[in-house]
Amino acid sequence: MSDFLQDRLKVGLLVISLAGLIAGLVLSVAGFTDAAGLVWIAGVVPVLTGLVAEIVKSLKAGDVGLDIVAALSMSAALAFDETLAAAVVAVMYSGGTFLESYAEGRARHEMSSLLSRVPRTASRHRNGALEEVPLDDIEPGDLLLVRQGDVAPVDGTVEADQAILDQSALTGESLPVRLARGAEVMSGSTNAGEAFNLRATRPAADSTFAGIVRLVEAAQQSKAPMARLADRYSLVFMILTLAIAFAAWWFTGDPIRAVAVLVVATPCPLILAVPVALVAGLSRAAHFGVLIKGAKPLEALARIRTLILDKTGTLTDGRPMIVGIESYGELSESEVLHFAAALDQASKHPIAQALVAEAEARGETLPFPEHLDETAGEGITGTISGRKVAVGGTAFVAAQLGLPLSASKTGEMGEVIVALAVDGAAAGHVVMADTLRSGTAELLAGLRSRGIGRILLATGDRRAVADAVTEGLGLDAVRAELTPDQKVLLVLTERKNGPVMMVGDGVNDAPALAAADIGVAMGARGAAASAEAADVVLLVDQLDRLLTGLEVAQRAQRIALQSVAVGISLSVAGMAAAALGYLTPVQGALLQELIDVAAILNALRALRIRPAVPESTAASQPATRTA
Repeated sequence: MSDFLQDRLKVGLLVISLAGLIAGLVLSVAGFTDAAGLVWIAGVVPVLTGLVAEIVKSLKAGDVGLDIVAALSMSAALAFDETLAAAVVAVMYSGGTFLESYAEGRARHEMSSLLSRVPRTASRHRNGALEEVPLDDIEPGDLLLVRQGDVAPVDGTVEADQAILDQSALTGESLPVRLARGAEVMSGSTNAGEAFNLRATRPAADSTFAGIVRLVEAAQQSKAPMARLADRYSLVFMILTLAIAFAAWWFTGDPIRAVAVLVVATPCPLILAVPVALVAGLSRAAHFGVLIKGAKPLEALARIRTLILDKTGTLTDGRPMIVGIESYGELSESEVLHFAAALDQASKHPIAQALVAEAEARGETLPFPEHLDETAGEGITGTISGRKVAVGGTAFVAAQLGLPLSASKTGEMGEVIVALAVDGAAAGHVVMADTLRSGTAELLAGLRSRGIGRILLATGDRRAVADAVTEGLGLDAVRAELTPDQKVLLVLTERKNGPVMMVGDGVNDAPALAAADIGVAMGARGAAASAEAADVVLLVDQLDRLLTGLEVAQRAQRIALQSVAVGISLSVAGMAAAALGYLTPVQGALLQELIDVAAILNALRALRIRPAVPESTAASQPATRTA
C-alpha cells in the first residue's frame, strides 16, 4: 500500500472512531445507554480489525510490538462491557498513529523540500537562440540561461560578471552569496539576482543536486539501531504490562483492573518518540548542509570517539592559492600576476588553472595569449601584448633563459613556485600553496569538546608536507605516504579506541570511508565515489559543518532518550495506579493519550536544534578569496 493510501486509511479510522465516541456520548447523555454501547462498538471494530491486520503482518515479518497490547486492551474492554473505555482506546490508538505520521512528515520537511526543488528542464543557448531542453540532454560545455528565481539545473561556472545565488536549501546559509565570473555554481542553488549564463561542467545525472536527491531518497527509507532497540524494549514492556494486568486480576479478582492496566499501557512512547526524534534530527542536519544517509548513521555519529582526517581537500582547501608574489625588476607584483595568468590561460595544468582563477577573482582582465608552445607538466611560452613570456616551474624558466639549474628558486615545504620571464629576463615569481582551512584549530577543539578523544591525519602526501601543514594543530598522530589500503588498515586499527569517523574527498578515500563506522565525504567538490561510499555528505565545502552534524546527532539522540525515559516512567506509574484501583479504564485511556502526545511533542524539539556554529562558518567563496 502506498504512503498516500496509508495516510488516508489512518485519517479514515480516526474519523470513524472519533465519530463513534462522540455519537455514543450524545446517546448516553440522552438516556439511550444500550444504543450508545452499540455505537461505541461500531466505532471500535474497524480500528480493531485494522490493528489485527497490522499485527499479523508484523508477526510474519518477525516484529513483535506494543500493537498487541492495544489490541488486547480494546478486546478486553469490549469483552467486559467497558465499551466507553474501548471507544476511548480506539480514538487514542488511531489518533496516535495519525499524530506519529504527521510528526514524521513534519520532521522530514527539510529533506522533502530538497526533492521538490528538482528542475525538469533548462534553457540552453543554441545557434543564437534559446531552447528548452530536458535535463538529460545537457552536456558539459553547454551554455545555459538561469533566470531570476530559477534553480541552477546542473553544476557549472558563472559566465557573467557576477551572479547572486541563494544556497540556503543546500547549505543552510541564510544570506545569498555573490559569485564572480568563473566561480563554481552548485546545482540546486536559486538565482536571487539578475539572469546569468551558466557553463555546464557536469551532466545532470552527475550533478551535486542529483546526488543529493538520491541520498535523500535512501535516507528516508532507513531505520536506526535505536529504533530497532526500541522494538526489543517494547517486547519487554509488553511482558511487564501483561504481568501487572494479570497480577491485578489475580490478587483482587476484579478483571476491570486488568483492563485499566492494559489501557494505560496503550500505546507506548517508546515506539513513537524514537523514530520521530531521529527523523527530526536528519531533517535539521540537512537544513545546515549536512546530509546524513538515514537514522542509523545519525545514531552512530552521536557515538564517535576517533576522527581520521584526509589532508588534501579536507583539512586543506584542496586548491592551490596565491600566498605570495615577488617582482625582480621593473614589473609590479600585480603585473607579474597579470602576465603569468594571461599566458596560463592556454594551459590545462591544475596549477595554471588555479592561477588564472585567482587572477580573475582579483579583477584582472587577461589578454589572449599567442604563439604558444607548452611542455606538458613543466611550463609554457608565448606572447602577451607583443611581449615574449615564459611561465612554469623554476627549472623550466631557468632553461628558457639559459641559466644553470642552481639559479632557480625553491619554495618552502608544500609550496609551489611559478616562475615568470618577460622578454628574456627573469621578471618574478608567484608562490602558491594548498593552505590549511581557516578556523581548523578552533574546529578541532570544538570536536574534542563534543567527546572525540583522538584526532589523526591520514594522507598519501609526503611526511614533511603533512608535518608542515598540521604544525600547531595538536593532532594525536600524523600518518603520511599511505596507500588506500593502508588508510583502511588505519581505520580498522583505531577501532580499539571506540567508533571511528573518517573524513575525505577523493577517490582514494572511498575504501576508508566505507570501512569506518561513519564515513564523511566533502560533497561540494569531492569525488562521486567518496560521496557514494560515505554515510554523511557535507553539501557545502566547509569542514566546520562536521561539528554541526555531530552536535545535531548527539542532541537528537538525547531528545529521543529523554522522551522514552519520561514516557515509560509515566506509563509504569499509570499502570501501578490502575492496578491498585485508582484509575478506571476510561481515566487510564485519557491519561495515556496525554503521555503519548507529550512524548511526540518532546521528540519534535529536535526540529528546533540550533547548533553552536564556529566563527569560521562565514562562507569563504572562491569568487572573493584573496591571498
